[in-house]
Amino acid sequence: MKTADVEKLYSEYVLPTYKRMPICLVKGKGSRVWDLEGKEYLDFFPGWGVSGLGHAHPRVVHAIKNQTKKIIHVANNFHILSQAKLAQAIVTNGFPGRVFFGNSGAEANEAAIKFCRIYGADGNVSGGARNEMITFTKSFHGRTMGAMSATGQDKIHQGFYPLVEKFLYAEFNDLESVKKLITPKTVAIMLEPIQGEGGIRVATKEFMQGLRKLCDEKDLLLVLDEVQTCMGRTGKMYAYQHYGIEPDIMTLAKSLGSGVPIGAMVLSRRVKKELFVPGTHGSTYGGNPLVTAAALAVFYAIKKEKLIVRAVKMGELLAAKLEELKAKYPVIEEVRGMALMRALKLSVNSDAYAAEALKRGLIINSTQGDVLRIMPALTVKPKEIEKAAAVLDLVFSTLQGQDLRLSDAQSKA
Repeated sequence: MKTADVEKLYSEYVLPTYKRMPICLVKGKGSRVWDLEGKEYLDFFPGWGVSGLGHAHPRVVHAIKNQTKKIIHVANNFHILSQAKLAQAIVTNGFPGRVFFGNSGAEANEAAIKFCRIYGADGNVSGGARNEMITFTKSFHGRTMGAMSATGQDKIHQGFYPLVEKFLYAEFNDLESVKKLITPKTVAIMLEPIQGEGGIRVATKEFMQGLRKLCDEKDLLLVLDEVQTCMGRTGKMYAYQHYGIEPDIMTLAKSLGSGVPIGAMVLSRRVKKELFVPGTHGSTYGGNPLVTAAALAVFYAIKKEKLIVRAVKMGELLAAKLEELKAKYPVIEEVRGMALMRALKLSVNSDAYAAEALKRGLIINSTQGDVLRIMPALTVKPKEIEKAAAVLDLVFSTLQGQDLRLSDAQSKA
């Protein structure tokens, strides 16, 4: 079977909910992947950032194989050893708290939204519930109804009205815009420390510390969506650790499982109300033995292989290479990001650049119309970064001078 045959199957049997690249990947190892025809690619956007340890990491593969021989799934009305150990690992590497497990980042964010709602309703029946949440423009929190409604992008909302109510959108890195939206009905502020799909926009320390202070003053919950920034991606286990603050709620997914479907909501011990009790929330598959065994292996690999230190070092090399490209090609306006969560902000449409890179064997991502998102695995090698930079150099050289102007909507974004 060839890729064209797979494409025919998709056209007949699979809903077209993605713009799919014209390749069918069948094998991966580290930062390299191969398609059905045997062509090799350098993967600098592995699984939408999911494969944080690279493809087929030996420790994760071993954990999954070993667990399938024992038991794959257990209902959550039983105790699950690997789930308990994973919750411990998540908390001891972060802040004192307790964990709810789901299957994805969207589910983790739905759990966070539900907790905020019940927190705002508790004890406020006579005076009316506090049920408004402030999120941010260009944010992305998922595709389920609550997470989508929290997302501050009109293009994500189109066709799905009415949205879940009571979400207000402030401007990212603008504390005054947040203050203007706070009312007696506000219960929480929710944001990504680095907006991923929003173009690798990094929150400033002033902004994050200002939000924490504001939440403390107003009895608001600070919810950090770390679905894409967790597990060492930014040079810390969790991105909030760059800012000298702790959230009230943190959500995790993507690299947490290195390829298996898992999400987690972490509720801080500083939130004293006991509101999530039997019957208030749940997940059939959430945190089952298979996925939690894999996620435990991710924590183990990060520690044993010193991958956070490596992420910082490789991130510095990647940033230096991207800055060299910026100095060479005026179309590059800005190099963004932290550690191994990087991007190039262009003055033109970025789609053609991502497509040209793919033709030349490099997988990256175009987002927001003018941003190239570059997020290699924590295990990436220096020579792979050098090779990726060389490919990007060819890409920019090839497309130099072509008319790739942004649309009116993109230029105003």
